[in-house]
Amino acid sequence: MIFSSDNGLNSFYRYPMTKPQTIIYGLSVCLFAAIPFAANSQTKAPHTDKTWILQSNKYTEELVNLDKKYTPEYGSSQGLSAYDTLIVVPTLANELAERKEGELLASKYKAALQTENNIAVKQDLNILISHLTMGFKNQDFETKRKIPFLNAASTIYEGLQILLDDQTPEPRRAAAVIRLQKYAGLTAGYQPLTSILKARVLHQMEGEHMIYPSRQQMEVTLSRNASIIDGIADLFKKHKLTGWEKPYAVLKKQVEEYDLWTRKNVMPKARKDFKLTNQEYALQLEEYGVDIAPDQLAKMAHQAFLEIQQEMKPIAEQIAKQRNWPSSDYRDVIRQLKKEQILGDSIIPVYERHLKDIEVIIREKQLITLPSRPAIIRLASAAETARSPAPHMIPPPFLNNTGQRGVFVLPLNMPPAPGEKVTDKYDDFTFEAASWTLIAHEARPGHELQFDKMVEEGVSQARSLYAFNSTNAEGWGLYAEYMIRPYMPLEGQLVSLDYRLLRAARAFLDPEVQTGKITPEEVKKVLMEEVVQSSAMAQQEVERYTIKAPGQANSYFYGFTKMIALRKDTEDALGAKFNALRFHDFILSQGLLPPALIREAVLTDFIPAERKL
Repeated sequence: MIFSSDNGLNSFYRYPMTKPQTIIYGLSVCLFAAIPFAANSQTKAPHTDKTWILQSNKYTEELVNLDKKYTPEYGSSQGLSAYDTLIVVPTLANELAERKEGELLASKYKAALQTENNIAVKQDLNILISHLTMGFKNQDFETKRKIPFLNAASTIYEGLQILLDDQTPEPRRAAAVIRLQKYAGLTAGYQPLTSILKARVLHQMEGEHMIYPSRQQMEVTLSRNASIIDGIADLFKKHKLTGWEKPYAVLKKQVEEYDLWTRKNVMPKARKDFKLTNQEYALQLEEYGVDIAPDQLAKMAHQAFLEIQQEMKPIAEQIAKQRNWPSSDYRDVIRQLKKEQILGDSIIPVYERHLKDIEVIIREKQLITLPSRPAIIRLASAAETARSPAPHMIPPPFLNNTGQRGVFVLPLNMPPAPGEKVTDKYDDFTFEAASWTLIAHEARPGHELQFDKMVEEGVSQARSLYAFNSTNAEGWGLYAEYMIRPYMPLEGQLVSLDYRLLRAARAFLDPEVQTGKITPEEVKKVLMEEVVQSSAMAQQEVERYTIKAPGQANSYFYGFTKMIALRKDTEDALGAKFNALRFHDFILSQGLLPPALIREAVLTDFIPAERKL
């Protein structure tokens, strides 16, 4: 999973029109050799001509500049210190101005298509146009039909965490105090951010036949805001900054009052039903890169679910026999493995050890080219856990990377939501058998390698930034698990298959709970009984399908099926000439392309070039 906010248009990483959909952003080709790679093989693929990237990046730079202009926090996240003391001002006037500039830029890109001759550059222009068009569609629906739920606490935390991250150079951190003052409206010319968000909500409430946010979404999110706001103070204390206490106190009161206003004025009109309209769910799926009918995907996923269960059966039997356990049912075996919990910070050495084991496997089996520097794994803070209670990857800045690297963040628990037991705890990633597949997905050869390789080898900004969707990113993460699973110990293989079982379950539970075919309670039962998830993990999955990111969960299974099909077709085309290392390196060299464009690149570039070797 890649980190993304779940609070709609108030997030810097999921803004209504042009902002990238997650914390992943573009990179400059000048970073081509920022950090060295250690090759696994002496054989190099011939797919290296990247001179066209310079022209492509000239086009993309205009969209990047538009994003930085209206959301300076985005510029900060990319290592551009000139934006560190600036903040987003999400007034309606600014949104309309950004839309106008975006439309002019889309027209300019369409005109460039008529004169541009390079095929790769034309592909990138289409990527930029598609990104803008998708943003316009979302914005039109949201402004005409929706009452937004704008969560100030999460927006402010994101903007400050960018500057107070451990990898942010120390001289830049003091700017967080200035940014804090501006969020609180204590600087001349600035309104409190909460006042702007309130005005935006009130404006939308003047419309007719508007769709209100779900009550469940609001209750869960608002219940966790105290942890998020407390986390802001923790960040300032951690880095020993001064002068933040007074603006923080003002801001904290503003957020509390804004949340209270939201409870009194928006929540009474909130939807009691979490289900999205058909139009909104279709937009969500399109945004996440799922271009198949939900019922068709669900049918595929149901079949895969049964097949994966059968694949788990013999492995569970072997483990039960080796350990003299009374039951060989995969569910019981996983429950027994989960009893081997690792407490507190002791989990990090386990993950680091198995990361090294996986790297040995990758080198010995010649699976993919590895970097010479280590990956980073750390525990989440309480505030981070409140915002994203599942393991996730935070990629590095790309536009001005000065040595920062991606970070695999491992939460241990989450604050209880209304109705949850305080004792609900995750036991899903704090046992040794689970570490193998989580490392493969989030670190190597998964997301960490996926993102850092873009920095280190260089791809066009259009492909690294604006081509992204959840299907291509998570499809690679799940494929990375598939790549390593045959070489894991039996316990790791079983849990890896259990995670694949979860991804298949997501692809039918998400659409079926949205249509009412299954209830949230039944979803949680399936996840706890058949996928053997903890109550806490199952609950956050239910929240994902219902209120946080409906449609996103489908992307894992769908992206994986696309990657598996592409590999099979490539093997069939090349026969004995198929080389896994060169295939995987080529896939990552293309950036975060959607499956259709990855397939086109493999068929028109990789396969013909490999046949000539």
